[in-house]
Amino acid sequence: MTDIYVELDGKRAIAWSLEWPGWCRVRTSEAEAVQALIDTEARYRLIAQRAGRDFAPGDLVVVERLQGDANTASGVPSALASAETRPIDATTAQRNGALLRASWDMLEEVVATSPAKLRKGPRGGGRDRDQIWRHVIEAERAYARKIGVRHKPFEMNDTSALKAMREEIAAVLSKPSPGEPLVSGGWYASYAVSRMAWHVVDHMWEIEDRRS
Repeated sequence: MTDIYVELDGKRAIAWSLEWPGWCRVRTSEAEAVQALIDTEARYRLIAQRAGRDFAPGDLVVVERLQGDANTASGVPSALASAETRPIDATTAQRNGALLRASWDMLEEVVATSPAKLRKGPRGGGRDRDQIWRHVIEAERAYARKIGVRHKPFEMNDTSALKAMREEIAAVLSKPSPGEPLVSGGWYASYAVSRMAWHVVDHMWEIEDRRS
């Protein structure tokens, strides 16, 4: 059995697992979002395996429903679950860090093996591969400030700068946390790793789904 959380705003429902950062789906109703989690179990299992973890979620149980906001309506997880304010021990922190690193590694592999031009949506929309990659990096640089990691803008092909930033992010999120924001006005560690992993995984699966 796996506890899951659902964020609702009337237009969107976001279902996610605190135990498995990045396993998060956005749909128009709670039932659809939970079903989307079930439908992506096999895909997320690949991430867990890369991190050296056994992934057997079993039944999904909604333990908390959260009131969303304008970000939720845009499909972005933003509500803080009560469980995310609890302290994080060393074992959980190391596990979270490993899952985030696995997500990064797999996204890089997907980007490297995907065509530059991706299949457009039914209305001709959707970013191509490099636009998505650039978006993920820039978002991550903004997210990093929420946990006290600051890096100047860099080109998306600057692998050393990207690696340095991600090493700092992983170092922060792999440490135990007392259950307080990591910096003044910033994010709790649990929320930070969930938000970052979600963004990476969501766009990785988008690229995979839109390969020509």
